[in-house]
Amino acid sequence: MRKALKGNTKVEEKDINKLPYLNNIIKETLRLHPTGPLLVPRLCRETVELGGYTVPAGSRVVVNAWAIMRDARWWEDPEKFMPERFEKLKDLDSGGAAAFEYIPFGGGRRICPGMAFAYASMEYWLAVLLFHFDWELPERRRPEELDVEEACGITLTRKNDLLLVATSIAA
Repeated sequence: MRKALKGNTKVEEKDINKLPYLNNIIKETLRLHPTGPLLVPRLCRETVELGGYTVPAGSRVVVNAWAIMRDARWWEDPEKFMPERFEKLKDLDSGGAAAFEYIPFGGGRRICPGMAFAYASMEYWLAVLLFHFDWELPERRRPEELDVEEACGITLTRKNDLLLVATSIAA
């Protein structure tokens, strides 16, 4: 990332489009760890057949975004963190309008209205943190020693905090 922004003393909004891999990292993180693993329940207005099941009118339907975004029918090595997969999937609409296998913000007409702001904020602040600091695990811990267990609820969080050591980079 610093190579792409060589000569800069800080990250500016105009620099973000020079960092396409950063966007891929964010998309892959949201695919594996969506903030809201279950989308907002919806009321089925009429009886429909869906995937071989009959959903009666008046039923509450909850979409499991977490399961969809880890489904091997749609994703190669679905449990593996591979930001590169989004280089091949450039046409994948983050809002799920064209491809409902990636729906971290819901999809269709009911998509989260804050999606664009969320992406812009994540890209910018992650770029700033990565540009100005080197990051490492404390006390010479190795990545494979990390406890990555999640606590599931209305939102998806880590069960235990992730502790990192930040070392400032001189500009």
